[in-house]
Parts: sequence; structure tokens; C-alpha cells
Amino acid sequence: MTGTLLSLGALFTILALLAVSGCSDTGIGEGPDRIVTPPPPGKIYHAAYPDFGGWEDEVSASRVTAFSDLVGKPIAWAMFSNNWWQPDPGIRFPGEHVEMIHATGAVPYIRMMPRNRDELLPDPDYSMQAFVDGEFDDELRKWAAEAKKTGIPLIVEFGTEMNGSWFPWNAMWNGAGTRDGYGDPDLYDGPERFRDAYRHIIDIFNAEGSDNITWVFHVDANPDPVAPWNRMADYYPGDDYIDWIGVSVYGPQEPGEQWRSFDEILSTVWSEILTISTAGKPIAIAEWGVIDDAATGDKSTWIRDAFAVLGPDGPYPEIAAISYWHENFDETNLRVDSSPEALDAYRMGIASDRFITELSVGGRP
Repeated sequence: MTGTLLSLGALFTILALLAVSGCSDTGIGEGPDRIVTPPPPGKIYHAAYPDFGGWEDEVSASRVTAFSDLVGKPIAWAMFSNNWWQPDPGIRFPGEHVEMIHATGAVPYIRMMPRNRDELLPDPDYSMQAFVDGEFDDELRKWAAEAKKTGIPLIVEFGTEMNGSWFPWNAMWNGAGTRDGYGDPDLYDGPERFRDAYRHIIDIFNAEGSDNITWVFHVDANPDPVAPWNRMADYYPGDDYIDWIGVSVYGPQEPGEQWRSFDEILSTVWSEILTISTAGKPIAIAEWGVIDDAATGDKSTWIRDAFAVLGPDGPYPEIAAISYWHENFDETNLRVDSSPEALDAYRMGIASDRFITELSVGGRP
């Protein structure tokens, strides 16, 4: 009886992996790696952050399915934050959240967030130098081992939007524009520390054999501050470490902010984004959204204009995935259903067959 149950369990695991990958020829059986690969030519993955609460970590399967039902199409991945609050929970693998999302057929997309609950800047517990020095190696090895044990394809990023001063891993809080306090004297210390911290983390995961992780380098299209030491590429760990480039593209998030279209925002930094990777890594709009405030601008028009420039015939043919940030906090109602008009605009745009919901998974090149 026990042997039968194990066989059934193994069968369900295989079926779940095939459901996530979308087909049986994605490379899952060709090697140990289970890395998310780009979609077929002319296609774009449809994904989302489906409103997991103010700290982005109130994960449930029902929120994933509710978003899919709302927009009329499933999502390829569901993004959430793995907050490393001190003293609890610290650096801990979010296994329960991973299983919840995996059960829906979506791939878990985990944002490693090395921040204290109070978000003091610079962070009192996590500096980039502390990661470089190996202060958290034991916790990271355990995280890596538990991730590997799931056997589930995972998407992971460390230090979301690192070129924004609103997060404590930005260079401003880790050396900024100095050059004589760390590493190469020809490089700015702040981004160099982040680069080396991210490399150190991935090295640990590789040593643990965690080959089911797709690594993302996630920048913001609205850098803050605009300074020579805050260039996107200076933070980049390198093509040997990273699988995808992610970028956040947000319109106004508070009433009264300057109204700029999706294309106006992205076009100002697109050439810089393309130079981050010399190997042409696939690019994802990892987060996008805009406030719903009639006095500031028309949200439904903003969404329609975004869909109009996405795809192989638009100015950004390299975009291989889009992931909407579906959330309402403070005065920032980014949810796709903030109005019937906004929801209609999103549903009409995402209904196109160029937006697909099944990820291809294969070996790392």
C-alpha cells in the first residue's frame, strides 16, 4: 500500500511539472536544470503579483485564481516577497507559499527582500558588505537546500529595484559613489558591493546544487537618484549568474504626479536596459501599473497604450514577459479592477493570443 501511494505521488509530481512547463518537450527530461526559458517567437508570458497584501507576503492559492478569473486568463507566474525580517523569520525559505502557488499551476516568483520590518535606511541588519563577508551563509545554504528539495521550478530575485533609494540595498546606503572603500578602485563602491553580494548568494546556491532556480536581475525604469554611481549595469552580477533581466515600469502612483505613458517611461531607459546583458538575456516587465485618479490621468488609456507597444511589431520586441502589480495600498490603487474601464482595458489587451500562460522550462545554456 505504501509503495502504491509513493508511485501515485511521483506521478502527480511529474504531471504538475508538465502542467507548469506547458508541454513535455521543454527540456525537463533533458538534464538537471529547470530554468524558465523565453517563450516562442512572437509570444509574451502573462504573469502578475496578485495582491498578496501590504508586505507582499500574504500568499494564498485563492488570490492567484481570483486574479486569473478576474482578467479572464491564468498567469504563468505569481510574484511575492520573501521578507527577511529580524529577528523573525529571518532568512527562511517560504516553502508553504511555494507549494500554494505551485498547486495553482503557476510558477512561484520569489523576491528575496533583505530588509528590517521598520525599513530603516541603511538597514540595521542587512548590509551588502555583510553578505559579501559571509555573515548569512548558513541561513542561505539552508534556503538553497530547501528550495532544491521541492523539485519545483522557481524564479528568484535578490534586491528588487536596487537602483531605487527606497530600498536599503541601493548603493546610496552601501557606499554610494565612493571608490576607495571597497574592491576595485575604478568602480563605485555602492553598486559593486551589491553586485558581489548577489554573486556570493548565487555561488552558494550553485554549490548546493539548487538547479531549479531562474535568477532575475530586477531594475526600475525610474532610477533614484539619477547619479553616475547609480547606473543599472554597475549592479549587474554578470551573464554567468543571471538568467533574465526584469524592469519595473510604473506610471504615477500618487495623485498629482506627472502623467507619463508606459512608452514614455520605458523609452527613456530602454537603451540602458539593453546594455545590461551582453548575451541578450530575455527581458521581463517584472512589475507595471498606474494609479486610478481621474484628476491625474486616465488609467484605462494608460493600460491600452501599454498593450499597444508590447509585442514583436512594437518598439520593444525583446520583452518576453509582463507581470502586472495588482495591489491597492494607501492612495495607490494599482489594481486592474480599480474601475470597470481599467478592467476592460486590461482584459481586452491580455486576451490577445500573443500573451501566453504556460512557461517553457529547460536547461541553462
